[in-house]
Amino acid sequence: MDWASITGIVLAFSGLLFGQVVEGGRISSLLQPAAFLIVFCGTLGAVLLQSRLPTFVRSLRMLRTIFRTPVLNHQKMTRDALTWNMTARREGVLSLERYLRMAKDPFTAKGLRLVIDGVDAERIREILEVDIASFEIFQRQAVRVWESAGGYSPTIGILGAVLGLIHVMENLSEPSKLGAGIAVAFVATIYGVGLANLVFLPIAHKLKEQISREIANKEMLADIFFSIASGENSRVIEERVTNYE
Repeated sequence: MDWASITGIVLAFSGLLFGQVVEGGRISSLLQPAAFLIVFCGTLGAVLLQSRLPTFVRSLRMLRTIFRTPVLNHQKMTRDALTWNMTARREGVLSLERYLRMAKDPFTAKGLRLVIDGVDAERIREILEVDIASFEIFQRQAVRVWESAGGYSPTIGILGAVLGLIHVMENLSEPSKLGAGIAVAFVATIYGVGLANLVFLPIAHKLKEQISREIANKEMLADIFFSIASGENSRVIEERVTNYE
């Protein structure tokens, strides 16, 4: 569980609500369904218009990693790399078949398969680097959904404010309706700016950080498989892995 993410989002919204109370306002005054519909539906529509549906769905699935960040165990990776290398040097690369059957990560399985098939070390690096580049593009496309939401949300909030003011101007002769229109106008702006800076953009930056770690992990594996295919000493492999920690 990523407690930093949980603490951050609780602290952000708690500070906003507590500040409203300290200023003498009511929390209920921030609850404006009309303003929320304008900002949320408007932002959602804009994001869907610019993104392919599979990309949008993938961006939603990535949310679970915000609160449960995948753990990359470099010590285990080092042990595995040394085991693979010693096994390949003593028994030949075909002996790595048993580790291939146990591999759960597709990238690891692909690297082991290339080594077992006797592919040249440089060719292995090229193939795996293409995989890494494709993975990065694929993941960053999903992250851009959250970045775009952070860009659209404040603007949609301003549109909500304008709509609220239009409603106010249409009801100048009815003072009882002015308060609701003004509330929607200002609260829509709060929703737009708040969602952008407290939710959408932080999520995008967190996902970028996670993708960078995953890419570094894949690059480390690519180096490991290159070293095994090159027949390098285990000490060299250990030094390579240490550089990624």
